Amino acid sequence: MADIPPHIYRPPPIHKMGIVYHDPDLVVIDKPSGLLSVPGRGDGKSICASAYAEQVFGPVLTVHRLDMDTSGLMIFGRTKRAQAALSRQFEKRRIKKIYEAVIDGHPDQESGLIDLPIAKYSVLRPLRHIEAGGQVALTRWRVLARSQTASRVQLEPETGRSHQLRLHMAAIGHGILGDNFYGPAERTARLMLHACGLALFHPETNETLQINSTAPF
Repeated sequence: MADIPPHIYRPPPIHKMGIVYHDPDLVVIDKPSGLLSVPGRGDGKSICASAYAEQVFGPVLTVHRLDMDTSGLMIFGRTKRAQAALSRQFEKRRIKKIYEAVIDGHPDQESGLIDLPIAKYSVLRPLRHIEAGGQVALTRWRVLARSQTASRVQLEPETGRSHQLRLHMAAIGHGILGDNFYGPAERTARLMLHACGLALFHPETNETLQINSTAPF
């Protein structure tokens, strides 16, 4: 595990955030790496994905979050009713989430399931660690391509623990490139993790929505 580095928040320009889908009930944005999902504490940390979305659509309501360093698809509700319905889908694991990542090295197999419980540190926040008494955490993965020193993988979390994908890949010896918490941070300028797919039920019509985003790396 890497030491927690000092951090100065330098959010990317607003034009780097894309609007992927919107209707009267919800908004799906494509968050760039380096941007907070919601406001944080400290100077400049009111600049975030939710604030950008509100500049375009007016008030939006948080349904879930992505790590600051992770890019990709993020949903906001536009009404309290939609927010509640979408939040229930996340809680009941009805929303399918797909990520793409570039990891260090080459897994021995082409696919697998990681079943390793995750717990918080009492002091080293926001870091997490693998612990037998932690929360259940499940991640499915499969190799998409291999290069000389790295592999491109698809990751499908069946649970939604904080830092789950980053910690799970590091735990099996194949940390995500650019991860300054758990794995080889020095090899890329950004965390090579992108939320590239969402499948959900529309909060009002119950229609299935399949939303995709291409990884920018």
